[in-house]
Amino acid sequence: MHYRLLPTPLKPLADKFYRSQRSPMRASAAAQVWVAQKDAIIASLCLRAVDDGLWLTGLLVMPDWRGQGIATRLLTEALADRRMPVWLFCHPDLQPFYQRQGFRPAPLLPPTLHQRLKRYQLTKKLVAMHCQPQ
Repeated sequence: MHYRLLPTPLKPLADKFYRSQRSPMRASAAAQVWVAQKDAIIASLCLRAVDDGLWLTGLLVMPDWRGQGIATRLLTEALADRRMPVWLFCHPDLQPFYQRQGFRPAPLLPPTLHQRLKRYQLTKKLVAMHCQPQ
């Protein structure tokens, strides 16, 4: 298994991965895209600068590879050298997974994310979480 930051010219491969999994997720042009690869991409996540931190989106592992620690390892690699807080929105069922990774419920969000969460919560059940730099 190989975990890496996907070079900018290869970002379309992440979108191809998301589409192959029938996911609406996409890698924004401004995001860092991290992947786990065996022969092909089997997991991906995006990190985007927001206010004074990073916003984590799009963490997805192929169903056949779930339960093997790939998401944990991918998060560990992607967040290893960060020096700023990281925020994410997740379904309440995923809260225990993110708590094991060091995330906690976010009492406050940067204004940009606060507005986005309010908009998303009109149609989805989501909770905001954050992780402080170590």
